[in-house]
Amino acid sequence: MRTLSRDSRLVLAAQAFRAFGYGFAAVLLGVVLADRNLSAFEVGLVVTSVVAGTAIASVAVARYADKLGRRRCYIGLYLVLALTGIVFAFASQLWALVGVALLGALSTEVVESGPFTSLEQVMLATELSGRERTRGFGTYNAVATAAGALGALAVGLPELARSLWSDAPSNAAWFLVLVPAALAGAAVAASMSADVEAPPRPPGENRSRLTKSRSTVFRLSGLFALDSFGGGFVVPASLAYWLSAEYHASVATLGFVFFGVALIQTASFLVAPRLAKRFGLLRTMVFTHLPSNVFLILIPFAPTLSVAVGLLFARTALSQMDVPTRQAYVMALVAPDERTPAAAYTNTARYLTRPLGAVFAGAAQSIGLGAPLVIAGTIKSVYDLALWRWFSHVTIPEEQAAGIAS
Repeated sequence: MRTLSRDSRLVLAAQAFRAFGYGFAAVLLGVVLADRNLSAFEVGLVVTSVVAGTAIASVAVARYADKLGRRRCYIGLYLVLALTGIVFAFASQLWALVGVALLGALSTEVVESGPFTSLEQVMLATELSGRERTRGFGTYNAVATAAGALGALAVGLPELARSLWSDAPSNAAWFLVLVPAALAGAAVAASMSADVEAPPRPPGENRSRLTKSRSTVFRLSGLFALDSFGGGFVVPASLAYWLSAEYHASVATLGFVFFGVALIQTASFLVAPRLAKRFGLLRTMVFTHLPSNVFLILIPFAPTLSVAVGLLFARTALSQMDVPTRQAYVMALVAPDERTPAAAYTNTARYLTRPLGAVFAGAAQSIGLGAPLVIAGTIKSVYDLALWRWFSHVTIPEEQAAGIAS
C-alpha cells in the first residue's frame, strides 16, 4: 500500500481523538446517569436519544453534507461533540441531556460511530481506490478500536484522582474530556484540503438523491439492518452480564477479557484487507463472518469460563473482519457521486435496528440465559447467506481488473 495521503492521515488523526473520547464516555455514561438518580425509564430515554441522534444526524449528512461541504459538516459535528461534553458535565435536567443527545454527536459505539463515520468513509474512499481503499479502511477501524480501548482504560482516572485529591471533580465533570478531544478533531478537520469534497454534479441535480445506486443501497441497508439487529442481542454489556451470571467472573476478569477482545478486533481489522486482496471483498465478508456465528452459538454450551472466553476470542477474531471489507464494498458498489448518501443510509439502517436487538435479548433470557447468543448467531448467519445469494453474481470492476474472481 502506498503511503496514505495527507488528508487520509488527518482523517485517522481526527478519528483517534474522537474514539478516545468515545471509549472514555461510553463507560462513564452509565456511572453518571446512576449518580444523578435517574429512573430506569429516564436512563433508557437518554440512551435511546443517543442512538436516535446518531440516526437523525446520519440522515442529515446524507441529505446535506455534499451540498454544504464535507469539511464544514465534519467540523460542525466536532463542535457539537464539544458542546455535548459540556452539557453532560454540568446539566442534570433530563430535557438538557436528551436534547443534546439528539444532536447526534455522541455515540455508544467506538467503531462505526454515527454521522462521523459516514463522512470519514466517504472522504477515505475519495482518497483511495481498490486494494488501497480496503487496507485504508482496515487501518481506519484499527485506529478507532485501539484509541477507544485506551479511552476505556482511562476511565480509572476519576477514581485515582479522588484517592490522591479529596476535592477531585465529580464523575460527571470528567465528561469535559470530550471537549479537548472534540476541539482537536475540529482543528484537524479544518486543515483538510478541498480534495475530500464531493465531485461536481450538473447544476440543479440533487446531491442527496440516489439514482444509479438506489436499489443496491436499499437492499444492502436491509441486510445490514438484519445483521445489526442480531448484533444487538450480544452487545458487550450483555456478554459481560452472561459471563458474570453463568461463571461468576469477577469485574477484574471481565476487564481483561474485553481488553483482549479489543486487541483481537484491532488485529483482525489489519488482517482483513490481506484476505480481501486474495479472495475478494464479498468472500472475505461472508466466509469469515459465517464461521464466527458458529462460535457465537457454541459459547452458551461451554463447560467452563476458559472455554467460553476462548470461543469468544475465536468469534471476535473472525466476526470483525467484515467491518472494513463491508465499508469498502459499499464504496466500490456505488457511483463516486453517490457515496455520501450510500454510506449514511447503510450506516443509519444499522443504528436503527441494533437497540431493538438489545430489547428482545432481555425477553429471550426468560427462555435461557444463553438464548440471546444462539438467536444472535442464527440471525447473523441468515444475513450472511442472504448477502451471498443476492450479491455473489455482482461484479466489482476494481476486483475484476485486479484478477480476483467474482
